[in-house]
Amino acid sequence: PGHVQLLPPQNVTLLSKDFAMILTWAPGEGSPPDVTYTVRYESQDRLDIWKKVPHCKNIPRTFCNLTCEVSSFYIKVRARVKAVWGRFQSPWVKSQFEDYYSSVELAPPELNLNVKENSIHVSASFPLPICVESLTWKYDLHLWEAGSEDKKKYEGVFRKDTVTISTTALRGNYCFSARAVYESIDLKRSEFSQPVCVLLNHK
Repeated sequence: PGHVQLLPPQNVTLLSKDFAMILTWAPGEGSPPDVTYTVRYESQDRLDIWKKVPHCKNIPRTFCNLTCEVSSFYIKVRARVKAVWGRFQSPWVKSQFEDYYSSVELAPPELNLNVKENSIHVSASFPLPICVESLTWKYDLHLWEAGSEDKKKYEGVFRKDTVTISTTALRGNYCFSARAVYESIDLKRSEFSQPVCVLLNHK
């Protein structure tokens, strides 16, 4: 009766979503409700050195954000997680190897519109973790008159740059949408953001 077997976490996966690298898992079968989890990771250039992740030690949740833990975006890493309950521990379960550079999944940027008298200034903000600020994200901006299929495209704009569009010839309801673009081994693009529409030169 004193023997408790704590089953290990299931479906341990290292995935990239919205610019972040996250380890996810599901509780092992029959896990007690107050079970916690501890995560470590290793990189392919230093195998068998499992580094601690201070913010993912004895946590109740079933995910761990590893984005800013990893020292290089170009080296593959994998993580492992174990369940802990009182003095019992499950075996570790490892994820697959991934690297941020080639597997990063992008989120659409948010558009900021600044309407002036004869122009509109459009910039994009990205939900980026601080540690990846130095990488060169770009964005594609599309502009069209509401209801029209004909889009004016501004492509490959650097993330920090603002697109200035003259509005003197534009009359009516115009919509803007953007997507994030990143060049790694192949060109990656996010979905387009929800369109933001503004009335221009409206009398």
